[in-house]
Formats: sequence, structure tokens, C-alpha cells
Amino acid sequence: MGIVWTILVGLVVGVIAKLLHPGKENMGFIATVLLGISGSFLAGMLGQAMGWYQAGEGAGFVASVVVAIVLLVIYGRLQDKGGQ
Repeated sequence: MGIVWTILVGLVVGVIAKLLHPGKENMGFIATVLLGISGSFLAGMLGQAMGWYQAGEGAGFVASVVVAIVLLVIYGRLQDKGGQ
């Protein structure tokens, strides 16, 4: 059940990040889920490094969305450079 939960949270975080980020990303369903999972994972790692979370403790929802938006910005910049 843990994998299903991770996918569902990743989907919700990815969709919210895409809604909050201006612009259009050509990302499908799987990429959106991976975006949300990556945002949650990196938010957890960053939070542990900063002392906000203990080892094994999940990142907060807001932190996950913020990091997912940062990943979208990076993705957009890489897409712009690839098109030039």
C-alpha cells in the first residue's frame, strides 16, 4: 500500500505544482507523478539537512509543492535551452 500512497501523493503534488506554476509544460501523467514524487523526496532531504524533519519523517505538503515548483522552473529553463 505504500507504493500506491506514494503515487497518489506524487500525483496530487505534481498537479498542484503545475496549476500554481505559470506557463505550459508538455508533461504527461507519468511525468507529473514523477514530478510530485521528486518534489516530496527532495523536500524531505532538504528538510532533514536543515533540521526541520527527522530521518524517516515525510516532508510537509507545502514544502513538497514548493520544491516541485522549483523543479518545474528548472525543467522549463532546460526546455528553453534545448529549443534554441
